Amino acid sequence: MSEPFPWDEAMGLAFARWGLAPAAFWSMTPREFAAAVGGRRAPGFDRTALAQLMRRYPDRLLSE
Repeated sequence: MSEPFPWDEAMGLAFARWGLAPAAFWSMTPREFAAAVGGRRAPGFDRTALAQLMRRYPDRLLSE
């Protein structure tokens, strides 16, 4: 199992060091964030891994 994403460090970097507003941080795509921190990118998902994530975390309507 992989380590959880370091949200505290990412938010600290975005808010304290870069001065981003929360809305700007949360609207960034993972690729944009990776480019902002130096271009490091996580490996992409293959179709099987993506399908597993979609089953585990299905999209829901806001009214649900």
